[in-house]
Amino acid sequence: MPMRSSPAESDSDRRSVKSIDGKWWILLSVGVGTFMSALDGSVANIVVPVLENTFKSDVATVEWVVTIYLLVVSGVLLSFGRLGDLHGHKSIYNLGFIIFVVGSAFSGLSPNVHILIIWRAIQALGAAMLFANSPAILTSNFPAAQRGQALGLQAMMTYLGLTVGPSLGGWLTDLFSWRAVFFINVPIGILALLLSLHFIPADKSDKSPEPFDLPGAAIFLGGLVALLFALNQGETWGWLSPPILGLFALALFLLAVFVIIESRIRSPILDLSLFRSHLFTTATASAVINYLCLYSIVFLMPFYLIQGRSFTPGEAGLILTAQPLVMAISAPLSGTLSDRIGSQFLSTLGMAIMAVGLYLVSHLNLASPTWLLLLSLAIFGLGTGIFISPNTNALMGSAPKNRQGIASGVLATARNSGMVLGVGLAGALFTTFQSISPVSDPHTALIYGIHWSFLVSTGVAIFGILVSASRGSHKPG
Repeated sequence: MPMRSSPAESDSDRRSVKSIDGKWWILLSVGVGTFMSALDGSVANIVVPVLENTFKSDVATVEWVVTIYLLVVSGVLLSFGRLGDLHGHKSIYNLGFIIFVVGSAFSGLSPNVHILIIWRAIQALGAAMLFANSPAILTSNFPAAQRGQALGLQAMMTYLGLTVGPSLGGWLTDLFSWRAVFFINVPIGILALLLSLHFIPADKSDKSPEPFDLPGAAIFLGGLVALLFALNQGETWGWLSPPILGLFALALFLLAVFVIIESRIRSPILDLSLFRSHLFTTATASAVINYLCLYSIVFLMPFYLIQGRSFTPGEAGLILTAQPLVMAISAPLSGTLSDRIGSQFLSTLGMAIMAVGLYLVSHLNLASPTWLLLLSLAIFGLGTGIFISPNTNALMGSAPKNRQGIASGVLATARNSGMVLGVGLAGALFTTFQSISPVSDPHTALIYGIHWSFLVSTGVAIFGILVSASRGSHKPG
């Protein structure tokens, strides 16, 4: 006759099962939000060439539909990560959903490109609240031994959004119009908010919250604005013109002032002591480099496919799916493996494979077969998927528990700063090399700009290999 468990044992077992179930429901809730954010980023990029034709605008102006989103997100991530530490990650996270959904709806209703840019900025405020708090929510609800697995599965949701986004965005644009790619966020956002309200547990804010570092937040945002505007207008105004040199100098000055302020005040939005950890520093730098390379692909490939090769938005979306599809498969496997062997080997290997993929993409031309397009993008996606989860695991694991919100903000800022720099640098290189192409034919000039832009990105990825390898070995968890 089987032994009956004691009431205490039964209660313990029930609590354990409930904890396990709740943990994975939290991951699902965060994952849907992650999927939505990734979906928005990828569908917006696929319609940039369409917006250029629809609004009869130039590349530098339409680029701001993507750039303003990344810029605002990057500029306020540290602030929202810190606010999550002070007032609860769940409350900031849920407010982000509301703002994101409203911004998406009005982006789709925009009558011109300038109004669209404004609503994209508002949409980005909501996205920043999501990005800055989701890793902290996961790390606080998963044990260290499963942190890589959880972050890998979250990365999988990111890449599923990136996978669905191009084909869905191209299909919606072909069937309806570019406006549909923004409207699709509304039902997904509402679903994600309902899941979050129900499943994510409330977290306690500080009983004696520290003051918020408003000057630091404003100076950091100003520095990024100056830097990106210089990259955006460099080809138009001239790279050595006084306005561009002045913007670069202003960006350098503001970001230097930001570092000085953060090192001296008692409650900074960026705790510089985190960077005393060599692992934290190299993981952050590696993340910036990775996303810079990733977004050179994300931003430029639609121009190559739609304007250079005359694919429809739907066809271009299907081709671009190869990259995030491979990322979605490799990221959770790599994240789980990082729980056992650490991040150095996996992240460095991923960066090396990314460099190979970028080099292959840089040599695509007007006659390249479709299978070569898919293979090049898939190789790049494999490298990115192998890199991201172990690197994220290392960064979050090297920060103390009472600084998870700031570490989460640093991670998201590194990611989006890399995106901003990737779009800005790729756009600047693309337009510059197009203008100096030795052949006047527009299609040939476009390929010339694509070639040299991706070669520069390949060099950046090679530098990223060295940065990633320098982190040294560490014990997971």
